[in-house]
Amino acid sequence: VQLQASGGGLVQAGGSLRLSCAASGRTFSNYFMGWFRQAPGQERDFVAGITGTGRGTFYAESVKGRFTISRDNAKNTVYLQMNSLKPEDTAAYYCAAASSHSRYRGAYDYWGQGTQVTVSS
Repeated sequence: VQLQASGGGLVQAGGSLRLSCAASGRTFSNYFMGWFRQAPGQERDFVAGITGTGRGTFYAESVKGRFTISRDNAKNTVYLQMNSLKPEDTAAYYCAAASSHSRYRGAYDYWGQGTQVTVSS
C-alpha cells in the first residue's frame, strides 16, 4: 500500500485543517487506518484510528472532541478533520495502515510521508 498525505499548513490557534491520505496498491478497505504525529524531539504518537468499514473510530485523549477521523473507501482516502487547533498540536502528521486495530506504531505496515501542521498562538 502506498500512502500520500496532504493538507498540512500554518493556522492560527482555534482554527481548523483537514488532512487527507490517499492510498493505492491494495484493497484499502481491508486496512485499519491511523494518524500519528511527531513533534521535534518527541516520539511518534497515535492520534486517531478507524476500522476498515469506518464504523469504529478511536482517538487519543488529547484530541478527543476536536479531531474527527473518517474514510471514503470508494476514493481510497482517509481524512483527519482538526478543529479548535492548539499550538501543542504542532507536529508532522503521518497516516499509516495496519492489518488490525492498534494504537501502537509498530503494528503499522505502511506509512505515508509526513505533512506538517503548525499552529501559531
